[in-house]
Amino acid sequence: MIGIIILIVLVLLVLWFISTANTLAKKKLATENAFADLDTYLTKRFDLVPNLVNTVKGYAKHEKDTLEGVISARNKGLSAESIDDKIAADNELTKAVSKLIALSEAYPDLKANTSFLELQDTLKKIEDELVGARRYYNAVVNKYNIVVRVIPSCIVAKILHYEKMQMYTATEEQRQNVKVEF
Repeated sequence: MIGIIILIVLVLLVLWFISTANTLAKKKLATENAFADLDTYLTKRFDLVPNLVNTVKGYAKHEKDTLEGVISARNKGLSAESIDDKIAADNELTKAVSKLIALSEAYPDLKANTSFLELQDTLKKIEDELVGARRYYNAVVNKYNIVVRVIPSCIVAKILHYEKMQMYTATEEQRQNVKVEF
């Protein structure tokens, strides 16, 4: 009788372990999928940036540092491999593009340029899509992190080496107003 009880308890523990492992795997895959969607929008923005920079170049020739900063941030984003590196590169690009857009205030001809206005509008649409994708990514990561951190599923997470994932958060610089000085 005791042997049957022990066997039932062991079977229940194994079933619980498998169920928890499957839950962790599904949530991890959901976070990877959410980041892949986010990465699609980042790529669209990375592809748009050179066109925006080239349009600005013709009007703001002496703003070389700002233009080079945007291209440098874009290149870091394209070469980033890990999620953390891509998030950091996106934060840097966001800051650089904000400065680039702010340049239009100092150049009335640029501000009236049809190509610049179209590119700026496209960038705004992509930024709006990025906000939604970041929000979704953070929601999925939050659900995953809860499973990784709460008892008893954290036991399975430790055994299977599931780690807490980083949320997509704004940097201190992004929380501040962009200051462009001429």
